[in-house]
Amino acid sequence: MFTDQAHLRPINTYPKWKYFMLIIMLMIGALFALPNIYPEDPALQITQEDGVLINEVLFTEIKQLLKDKSVIVKSAKVEDGKSLVRFNSIDDQLQASTEISTFLSDQNLNDYVVAINSAATTPDWLRSMGGSPLNLGLDLKGGVYFLMQVDMESAKEKRFKQYVTDIKSLLRKNTIRYASIVRPATDPDASSEVHLLARFRDAETRDKAEVEIRTTYSEFLTRSRETDNLFELVINLTQAKIKELEDYAVDQNIATLRNRINELGVAEPLIQKQGRDRIIIQLPGVQDSAQAKRILGKTATLEIRMVKEAFDASSGRAPAGTETLSSKDGRTYFVKKRVIVDGTHIIDASAGFDENGRSQINVSLDSEGGSKMLANTTKNTGKLMAFIMVETKGIYKKSDSGEMKLIDSKIVKEVVSAANINGVFGSKFRITGSYTPAAAHEFALILRAGSLIAPTFIIEERTIGPSLGAENIKMGMNSILVGFVAVLLFMIVYYKFFGLVANIALVTNLIFIVAIMSLIPGATLTLPGIAGIVLTVGMAVDANVLIFERIREELKDGVKPAQAIHNGYDKAFSTIADANVTTLIAAMVLFTIGTGPVAGFAVTLLIGIITSMFTAIVGTRAIINAVYGGKSITKLSL
Repeated sequence: MFTDQAHLRPINTYPKWKYFMLIIMLMIGALFALPNIYPEDPALQITQEDGVLINEVLFTEIKQLLKDKSVIVKSAKVEDGKSLVRFNSIDDQLQASTEISTFLSDQNLNDYVVAINSAATTPDWLRSMGGSPLNLGLDLKGGVYFLMQVDMESAKEKRFKQYVTDIKSLLRKNTIRYASIVRPATDPDASSEVHLLARFRDAETRDKAEVEIRTTYSEFLTRSRETDNLFELVINLTQAKIKELEDYAVDQNIATLRNRINELGVAEPLIQKQGRDRIIIQLPGVQDSAQAKRILGKTATLEIRMVKEAFDASSGRAPAGTETLSSKDGRTYFVKKRVIVDGTHIIDASAGFDENGRSQINVSLDSEGGSKMLANTTKNTGKLMAFIMVETKGIYKKSDSGEMKLIDSKIVKEVVSAANINGVFGSKFRITGSYTPAAAHEFALILRAGSLIAPTFIIEERTIGPSLGAENIKMGMNSILVGFVAVLLFMIVYYKFFGLVANIALVTNLIFIVAIMSLIPGATLTLPGIAGIVLTVGMAVDANVLIFERIREELKDGVKPAQAIHNGYDKAFSTIADANVTTLIAAMVLFTIGTGPVAGFAVTLLIGIITSMFTAIVGTRAIINAVYGGKSITKLSL
């Protein structure tokens, strides 16, 4: 019997715990890959625009409508907090969407959304263990594609205005008198850029203010000048800070859009940055682009301001420093223009009930927002404070080529709540009023989803039909199947029993790839991703080919079979590791700097390299060890 002298045990053997570990890993992989054998149902999700469930009576009427129209419904019930109607075919789904939309329109129920979607059929026991099918990309599942542009000038302008307010507060706090601090509409000195302009009566005060401003704000560059008997301080942001503001505007808008789409549960979104000021949004499974635009358009900016109570709003004349705004119930308010806190400072919001059983909204702010709110409520206890939704709506015109062009925009402001400040509070407070539980839930949803840093407009949209995705899936699966079968046949014919072992490892490798893709949050399988799997199928046997050929060479040199197996795995390992590590580095680079299809290809390639090395080296060695390990053998089936 051959013995591994380093470990003083029979050659080509594994301890039992290693076999146990491999079996457990295979069982876990199979468990989380299992949901992918259950096909999704075509479905419709019916909610109000802001995610509130439809009432039971209306849902019953819709089910009766579909029955009257001879639309075959698989099931219609509330699932996971969604009003979901399932169908057996896409034709039934599309017909039902048309019928329900027409019915709601006839009933003047235009605030309801009928979302074309798909619903998982994964068994409850599997879902309870965290199992779910992997997400399919837009090119496989069909859906809606949007290219959105962030209005960077508005984002910067908003921040500049906030700087004006903050600098005024800073100088007043330090008893430094100023004539004015403004954001110039035009550059009074055309030779250089001016972001902010502060004016003073004398040079000494100006210099004192400059020291205070530069000490407080490291992102400012300042320079002095004199015009019209005034001593001016030009304040500019550094280019690094401007870039930071731009990046933050895009990143915050991406987070807000993702939150809103996730809250509404329309689809698993793919949202990513493109270039300096653009955002790509893909909604797989959604076929109604108009409905998707309504959802994205509902994400607005929240502002908290004080109400000017000393004036009668019915007079219709807004006093200086205020503007006239209305609420949904028709009330009119004179609201101060100064913004205390905006939606960017809200970190959480939830609906609940107060001690008297009335609906309320619990709000949490970040530290900066909490400090501002504390200062405001300390000064204005007992006064009226308003929560205002500010929505910038794009005005589009269809070009001759059929493309929607953004030609203008309009700002719509609405008071969603106005309540008295009953006490001093900071980062945590509650909003009470005459809310129904549904209205409180809706308001909390809007707050929780966050607000846009700057207006964001749709500049391109495309709808991809599910039939194209089905064709892509069919072609992709056929390519995997053809390549898989070809490799299986070659390995069995050329390497006999050892080839069979390699094939088992290849099947296991595919199971692990699917399981890992299903477990990774946000991972999406695209057509290039299928190409990565096809490539992995071919690469997965490379390691075994190297090992098996090395074993053959050992046998030709007269080495005993057991020792040849041992040497083959040991001596081929460094070559296998080098080859896979270089490919792994290339895949990581593609994933890091690539976007869209390139990143989709890189993801499956990365996962495939790791799983193939494990199955091809550890997995096949375990099977071969189980058959040949610790035995006196004279011939190998190789």
